[in-house]
Amino acid sequence: METSTPPASGLTPEALKTYREHLTCSFPQLDDVFADCMTEAAALLSPTGIDDYLDGASLVCMIGRGFEPVLTYLENMPRVAKQVGEEALPLISQAVWKMSRTPNGRAIPGFLQTIAEVTRRLGSLQQLQRYVDLMFDMMARTTRSIHGFHDTIPSPGMPDLLEQIPFLLSQLSLEGLRNWIDYGIRNYGDHPERQRDFFQLQSADSRAVLQRERHGVLFMDHERKLDLYLWAMWLEHGEEKPYLVPYSEGFDELRKPQPYFDNLGIRVPDVYDDRNGISGLDRYRALLAHIAGHWRWSGKVIADNFSPFQRIAMELFEDCRIDTLVMRRYPGLRRILLGLHPKPVEDACDPKTESCIRHRLAMFSRAVLDADYDYSDPDIREFADRFQRLLAEGESSTKEMVSLAASFVARTRRQSDQLPNVRFTDTVVDYRDDNRSLWVFIEMGDEEEMFDLNEKQVQEEDSPESGLPPRHYHEWDYNTQTFRPDWVSLYESLHPGASPALIDDLLAKNAALAKRLKQILDMLKPQQLVRVRYQEDGSELDLDVAIRSLIDFKTGHTPDPRINMSHRTSGRDIAVSLLIDLSQSVADVPAGCQQTVLELSQEAVALLGWAIDKLGDEFAIAGF
Repeated sequence: METSTPPASGLTPEALKTYREHLTCSFPQLDDVFADCMTEAAALLSPTGIDDYLDGASLVCMIGRGFEPVLTYLENMPRVAKQVGEEALPLISQAVWKMSRTPNGRAIPGFLQTIAEVTRRLGSLQQLQRYVDLMFDMMARTTRSIHGFHDTIPSPGMPDLLEQIPFLLSQLSLEGLRNWIDYGIRNYGDHPERQRDFFQLQSADSRAVLQRERHGVLFMDHERKLDLYLWAMWLEHGEEKPYLVPYSEGFDELRKPQPYFDNLGIRVPDVYDDRNGISGLDRYRALLAHIAGHWRWSGKVIADNFSPFQRIAMELFEDCRIDTLVMRRYPGLRRILLGLHPKPVEDACDPKTESCIRHRLAMFSRAVLDADYDYSDPDIREFADRFQRLLAEGESSTKEMVSLAASFVARTRRQSDQLPNVRFTDTVVDYRDDNRSLWVFIEMGDEEEMFDLNEKQVQEEDSPESGLPPRHYHEWDYNTQTFRPDWVSLYESLHPGASPALIDDLLAKNAALAKRLKQILDMLKPQQLVRVRYQEDGSELDLDVAIRSLIDFKTGHTPDPRINMSHRTSGRDIAVSLLIDLSQSVADVPAGCQQTVLELSQEAVALLGWAIDKLGDEFAIAGF
């Protein structure tokens, strides 16, 4: 009796055939390596990831650069996706496609050959995205058009840069790499030969700038060491170790990134310089120790119940509790944590010109962690003593810190805290995370999930105790000419429903006006459809482009796959929110009218809502 043996690849012949049909690429060399590539991909990728993997390989095959880029993509991308996530598969394939549409197509093999090492050094999808953006910025700034001609000269230094990328990322952070590339472009953008010397690390200034940008301890050089430190020192038996994901601080963002942790892992800077006699590696250890302390000892707090000033204080009090417990468990960390903690001078903040709330909190933090710092402020001394008594009895809790911090804010609050000029000097403790894991926010639209209100509850009289948690707003004080922070508390509740027949009656009463509105609306409605050409997917075939692509295919050129077109409506995207005054004054009857202001408002809102609904726009009504 004959028995069939499974293929060496570990995949069934039917699965391999299905995958091969998915990959639209006809190079004969592909059949020799496809089974091995798919074996690795099936072991590392999800079913969705495999689809993206094969779609990406098909796209790389279509660029017309031969078999080598396809093979490089197939060999490297499963490990890249395993390292930073499967979102990297379309990111790289689309980058290759865009690169092939430029004069820099000869740089594609180098880009794909180094992508696995680049990903290993960068360590996160965010960093990989910024690397890709950096490469395209390099191409855009060094590609030159020939004056008077339609031709362009590809970037002279791009292939040379890609050859040096693995070495450069072993020496520099992503920010340092960006600065090094920027120097070469600014100084040699118009000198092709000298540009190549720079990016080949042949020129003296290239090596000098490289040395200038080398600084600090690169996270990726010590990732395994920090992994083992976190596992051995902070995790209990059986606990799953969180991923360490680096980010760069060298890119302009609306909010400067800070370390933090969530369900996806711990975000850490990609490089740390030595500071105050503390090495960069010890700074990583301090950061991980503090985050591990939060992981072990911190609870959750509903943020909507507190003002921003209160939340800042609560975060700092909880940070101080975590640092105290960390130093209690491992006394050797005391030198590192205190070496990185700022030392605020008591009289450094002038309350006449600055908001001193951060300065007071920093003094409190130093006072409770370092017995050598004894401030004369009686409030700081009192609360430092209360803090120490709580910790002397055990580990205390997040709830107790929240209560203590709220009392501190109420006791020490000053009118000058509202000043826009906030003192930040000697107040930033950079080994602490941003405490996002501490808070639970009740988001807009969660009423149905958070509060199972029946009709009777909805119709009860509004009160701070029965509605949603308050939202706080500033209020302008014309006497002091300042904003009072969090002075107004807004309580929101859902309005009880009513009979829709009331609206029908109002529309029937104003039928003539509604008919006129309908005529106006018919003229406003978008009627025209705009063609969107050059689409890979669409509702119709674009015959001109399709014929041109067929001619390219018959003549041996790479056809343009964008042979479809679609349509979109030439319309608007508008949402209307109407806020109505529902105070006692709307019950008055204006002179010369038979209706109250409220009844007139109801008719106007009914007509407006009907008109906006006819236009298909979003509409919401709120009252106060």
